[in-house]
Amino acid sequence: MAAEIPSFTLNNGTKMPSVGMGCWMGIPGENERVYHMCLNAIKAGYRHFDTAAGYGNEKQVGKAIRDSGIPRNEIYLTTKLANPYHGRVKEAFEESLKTLDCGYIDMYLMHWPQAGKPDSAEQWGDDVFRPHESPTFVETWKDMEKLVDGGKVKSIGVSNFSVKNLEILLPECTIVPATNQIEMHPCLPQEELKAYCDTKGIILTAYSPLGQPTGTDQPISLFNNDTIKTLASKLNVDLAQVLLSWGVQRKTVVIPKTENVTRMKNNITLIHLSDEDMKVVDDLHLQPNMHRTLAHSVRGSGGRVFGWTYEELGWNMVDGFVVSK
Repeated sequence: MAAEIPSFTLNNGTKMPSVGMGCWMGIPGENERVYHMCLNAIKAGYRHFDTAAGYGNEKQVGKAIRDSGIPRNEIYLTTKLANPYHGRVKEAFEESLKTLDCGYIDMYLMHWPQAGKPDSAEQWGDDVFRPHESPTFVETWKDMEKLVDGGKVKSIGVSNFSVKNLEILLPECTIVPATNQIEMHPCLPQEELKAYCDTKGIILTAYSPLGQPTGTDQPISLFNNDTIKTLASKLNVDLAQVLLSWGVQRKTVVIPKTENVTRMKNNITLIHLSDEDMKVVDDLHLQPNMHRTLAHSVRGSGGRVFGWTYEELGWNMVDGFVVSK
């Protein structure tokens, strides 16, 4: 049975479940692990799965969906365009469609604004074109718009786009992105970006909504934060339930990832936070040294992420910390 969670209506009238299962396993591939994770998630009530060509596991995610026995129209499936394919959008989409083997794709995202060079050995390597070199993300988006007429994708969107780069993209759009998937959690609430996207009808989707780092040098963890621990204890719920419920109550989609069946069930069991409780979480980033990325501290060392500087990405950061304007 599907979990009882709200769905959000996107700007094209389609609906997206507010909680999904992120399928990035930490390294590309890990095929058996992701297959069993997705099957267990479906049994736990998940109906929204988020993968990408760069994750190297589209085949197993698609197989889990088919093997689950759940009708395809009850599953929301997102995948993403890899950076080296910015100049080959149709080819990349058709390859993902074939690999997933689920008939159609609900949401297709431009994974990053950076166009990787076609002969790059890495999906997300630093060998990328500069922002104004062809293919620009505007050119890539125009090719993505052409996919919609084919009927095999219901919605298209972007990922890791800032206000700066959306302001470049949106005047050129025939189709406004349905979502912008970004790192978002109480240490990085993305208030300015959220306010901007709200005015454009773009729903934000949060990756790393629990703030878990991808690197081993990350000193901050929301799971060790006394403010969140105290709030979870007061409400007698799991800490992750506080963080995810906060995200959904802000009307953002959250896509946590876990292979633990108990945590899967907790993550999709939302609670209601009072205005007072919401403010406690809202204000967490105001604590000293807390307004920062928790996902890009390693790749962002020196102010670069996948070849682009923070400035080129439109991220107002220095060494991973948000800089006040």
